[in-house]
Amino acid sequence: MPPAFKRFLTLLIVFTFFFLLVTVIRTWRDGGNFSQFLPSFLVKTVTSHPDGFTPSNKSALNLSDVEMISRLNEEYARLTKAVIPSVVSIDTAGIRTERLMDMSGRSSFRSYPTQGQGSGVIVSKEGHIITNHHVIAGQKKIRITLHGGKSYSAIMVGEDPLLDIAVIKIDSNEVFTPLKLGDSSQVEVGQLVFAVGNPFGLGETVTQGIISAKERSLSDNQRDLFQTDAAINPGNSGGPLVNLTGEIIGINVAIISADRNNPSFQGVGFSIPSNDVREALEQIVTRGRPIRGYLGVQMRDLDAAVSLELGYAESMGSAVLATTPGAPAELAGLRPGDIIISYNTQTVKDTAHLISLVQRSEIGKKVKIGVWRKGETIELVAIITEATTAPIYSEIPVDQKTKDKIEILRSVGVEVRDLTEAERALGNAGVLVTAILSTGSAANILQPGDLIVGLNNHRISNSNEFYLHLMASVAARSTSLSILRFGKPLRIDLPNP
Repeated sequence: MPPAFKRFLTLLIVFTFFFLLVTVIRTWRDGGNFSQFLPSFLVKTVTSHPDGFTPSNKSALNLSDVEMISRLNEEYARLTKAVIPSVVSIDTAGIRTERLMDMSGRSSFRSYPTQGQGSGVIVSKEGHIITNHHVIAGQKKIRITLHGGKSYSAIMVGEDPLLDIAVIKIDSNEVFTPLKLGDSSQVEVGQLVFAVGNPFGLGETVTQGIISAKERSLSDNQRDLFQTDAAINPGNSGGPLVNLTGEIIGINVAIISADRNNPSFQGVGFSIPSNDVREALEQIVTRGRPIRGYLGVQMRDLDAAVSLELGYAESMGSAVLATTPGAPAELAGLRPGDIIISYNTQTVKDTAHLISLVQRSEIGKKVKIGVWRKGETIELVAIITEATTAPIYSEIPVDQKTKDKIEILRSVGVEVRDLTEAERALGNAGVLVTAILSTGSAANILQPGDLIVGLNNHRISNSNEFYLHLMASVAARSTSLSILRFGKPLRIDLPNP
């Protein structure tokens, strides 16, 4: 036998052996049947034979045996049929633009389409729909689909980013079936509720649970959320939380999820109480925008370090860190180091409680503020003004005292907004850059979409705090910003204007 043929035969045998070995190992791991490797005449074939099969045609119980559960079952179904026609699925489309940098530092812009899904609920015969602001924010096209499958375009009426509520209207002259906004002040922990929405784009879905807790808070800007264990998933945002009579007692807004990139229900969902929703709806429909009280003060909760530094022994209240120039807090005489202990005779529990009280105050109303100052209790009076999401320098009266500071902020040329509840629920913190003036010192350094989380090593939680620190910084020293850009942390230095 020629040597070359021997080598070929040896290689063929080795290859065949290892091929069979790998096949057997894989079959064993996958739980396969080794009989497939045997010749067919060695494999015993099993022939099936017909066998007797007698299924049961009788239920385990009669309905009369489970009468209460049967009636409850029918009532759940009746409630669902009454509610679902007023719940809509929302599909959105828009264009997102992002800035790209090449290796030489030159910038270019790329635009690409975006799509989103959410839920909403009809609250008027004219076709007004309440949903979450984050469902339609920045979207150019909004399309809603009713339970029966009929689809309409919708137009924006107004929005409340802080509450995370938006009002849209069906572009049609038809008469629609609305749901009633209930009284959320009557809601009790433990009562049955139903969440209705469009999770994962599947269409109308109903889940049942209870009110797990009240007065939950996800951020300083919003308080008194309902917590529920009724299953809420991505796509449920903007859908209603209803009670046993089909009244809206909340608008589903957020969930707690262990995976922030792929959020899913973990048994903890949150809803905006209907009384807050009703107030926002009425203000948006009648005035085109939400109206909130504004005090103009930077606060901090009373932890052990703050209490020790100020010499304050109590646990309730909120410490004043700074006041905005020209704001009601400064005009009322509030100073850094003061502790606000009451607001219009209501005891202040913490900073979030104070913010909630201020935001619900009537514009132009005088409020009495109880203050602890260096061991003494005094009472101040402030006139509440309207809150705004515009930069702080547009709120400051332009007089000789503040003119220089206003010009400094304008020379920087950056506008930011507070984060929505949905953005905060995903673990974000800070403020979002919305616009950059081409003539400002921040041009070509910051860009819209940047998330500013810190300024000169101070953590930033809201827009007022950002502008306050920025105004103090750029007037005296260089300013360093900690930002997130497309999820990547960066540290940026702003030049002095």
